[in-house]
Amino acid sequence: MQNTKNLLTDQDGAAVHLVNEKGAASLIITCDHASNDVPKSLDNLGLDQSILNQHMGYDIGAAPIAKILSEAFDAPAIFSGYSRLVIDINRPVDDFTSIRAISDGVIIPKNRRVTCEDKTARHEELYWPYHDRLSEIVEAKTANDQMPIMISVHSCTDEMHGQKRPWHIGVLTNHDRRVGEALIAVLEEQNPDLMIGDNKPYSGWDPYGYTVENHAVPRGMPNVLLEVRQDLIADEVGQTKYAEILRKAFAVVLEDKDLYTAF
Repeated sequence: MQNTKNLLTDQDGAAVHLVNEKGAASLIITCDHASNDVPKSLDNLGLDQSILNQHMGYDIGAAPIAKILSEAFDAPAIFSGYSRLVIDINRPVDDFTSIRAISDGVIIPKNRRVTCEDKTARHEELYWPYHDRLSEIVEAKTANDQMPIMISVHSCTDEMHGQKRPWHIGVLTNHDRRVGEALIAVLEEQNPDLMIGDNKPYSGWDPYGYTVENHAVPRGMPNVLLEVRQDLIADEVGQTKYAEILRKAFAVVLEDKDLYTAF
């Protein structure tokens, strides 16, 4: 049985990583699925490393893009320290997809018959440290009636259920479409050769996330969630290319002062 006090050991990295924590921009960047690391005590969840290196383990290419955008705009960025298969930071803790026993048809041995104590350890040591730290960043940025923009960086597979995904970049929004609509317009103008998905391949209307829905939406913070296709950003060349595409587009979008107001 997992001891709730020693899921992480001295051999493990931090549950949360911050880049440019004191960045001055009225902007917050999140990367919920940044890492495919697994705490040593969980022995790779019983999986071969090749599985963790796939999209099931993390959002391939998302973290480097988030880091580049953070540095480009002098914005704080927050990154999860462990694989989504250990616990999915972007799901409610009581959702069955928070700790998956099966992912994309692959059985996750160490996630089968997970005890309440096991779950508590993952919540206390991995999940809440990320969200508590993000809450602190949001509190600091919204002080003095400021209203920052939240950009949530993700990546998606190029194929799902046998269907090819034609979109190079997906732009996901919910009720507040201000940032998303502006970004789509600029991306399409600057990159006529790219296909930009408006709530594709997923929809911001589907209530299966957590980070944007619980940190940005209740405050009326302007927000957007990005899904960059993983086959395009699987290496440093692609990551640099698409980070620059997004940087150029956001450089235009973020100039609109009217965006920095509550929805």
